[in-house]
Amino acid sequence: MTASIETIEHGAIRELRLARPPVNALDPALCAGIAEAVEAAVASGARGIVLSGGKVFSAGLDVPHLLTLESREAVGAAWTAFLDAARAIAASPVPVVAAITGHSPAGGCVLALCCDYRVMADGPFRIGLNETQVGLVAPDGIQHLMRRAVGGHRAGLLLVTGELVDSARALDIGLVDELAAPDDVVARAIAWLDALLALPSAPVLRTRAIARADLRAALDPANIDIDTFVDAWNDPDTQAGLRALVARLGK
Repeated sequence: MTASIETIEHGAIRELRLARPPVNALDPALCAGIAEAVEAAVASGARGIVLSGGKVFSAGLDVPHLLTLESREAVGAAWTAFLDAARAIAASPVPVVAAITGHSPAGGCVLALCCDYRVMADGPFRIGLNETQVGLVAPDGIQHLMRRAVGGHRAGLLLVTGELVDSARALDIGLVDELAAPDDVVARAIAWLDALLALPSAPVLRTRAIARADLRAALDPANIDIDTFVDAWNDPDTQAGLRALVARLGK
């Protein structure tokens, strides 16, 4: 579909594999590719979608790229592209399973939380929303995604501390739904979809639409407030935290 997304057919299921090495960092091009690939899969008749990655599912937003952007408008556009990718997954009329094949912090976790079901690689892999650790505040709409997965109190603790949990704890608290050996994650995601697709289609899809209405509403622009987020992005303390993060990544 795009240079950074591989499309793999599994019968009625289409796998969209993020392929932007080394860590599938979400720049505007990859985000636009995700949104386009989801829409194309549905348009071509896919009955289910698997979103997968490599050894890192996605390390989240491409912070080094974002730090090169010189205008407020460019930063806002980059974040909007990411949110459009999340909305495309959340609004997909067919079920989407996250095959979390490795680490999935920040934006990678957001994409996974937009999916119907999450299969994560069993092992020393981490997932979560660690925005506070780099000086950012997750908007209420994003926080809602965490609350609907793990409950209000636990979500608050995870969000405030920015903790990334390992796969075993992620399963224990409901952040993911299933663990599998790293090489079996995609196969388990496909198996879950196959079982779902064997059920009567119309009742499943109608029930799913009702069950996920809050998710779609949470990602409405009114619950994200890009302007406030960009203001926070440009705060000197936030910029210092982000540049420290990039320095650590470069070591």
